[in-house]
Amino acid sequence: MLPTVDDIRALHEKYAPTREVLDLVYTHCEIVWQVAEQLLAAGGHRLDAALVRAGALLHDIGVYRLYDDAGRRLPDAYIRHGVLGDEILRQEGFPERLRRFCSCHTGVGLTRHDVERQGLPLPVADYVAETGEEQLVMYADKFHTKTTPPAFLSFDAYAAHVGRFGTEKVAAFHALRDRFGEPDLAPLSARYGHART
Repeated sequence: MLPTVDDIRALHEKYAPTREVLDLVYTHCEIVWQVAEQLLAAGGHRLDAALVRAGALLHDIGVYRLYDDAGRRLPDAYIRHGVLGDEILRQEGFPERLRRFCSCHTGVGLTRHDVERQGLPLPVADYVAETGEEQLVMYADKFHTKTTPPAFLSFDAYAAHVGRFGTEKVAAFHALRDRFGEPDLAPLSARYGHART
């Protein structure tokens, strides 16, 4: 049994320290859901749409732990937001199949080797999307950023960003495009008022 949109919204409200942080994170999660939904519909993929919705809406719940009660960003490393989200969902009694959307969406996947080689402040493990639903949410997430101000990213913009971490990461991102296609970001940009880069 999957949580409803209302259940997930209530969970965001429970953990968000301020209305501004809630708006930033929940809006991003909604956008990732809409990007994933668009790609799912266009590609005729045989994936669980309800699971994709829940995963997209939950994937960034750990970001709230990077803020203090006044809504100020803490010095904690952003790379940890996935494992922090996994912790929140574990505390809330969510199953692993939902928690993995948090821990396995960063970049195009973090391997044990990435964690060790880059000295990342994470438990040494593989954080790699495995199911089609996890891969779709991870991919859809790359087309929107919570920067100030939030923005939509083109495929090329994210490919250039992930290229800093090696050609294998760029190849993995291209493989995701081959599988899922590219979203049409213009309607979402107009709806949310976020620029496209």
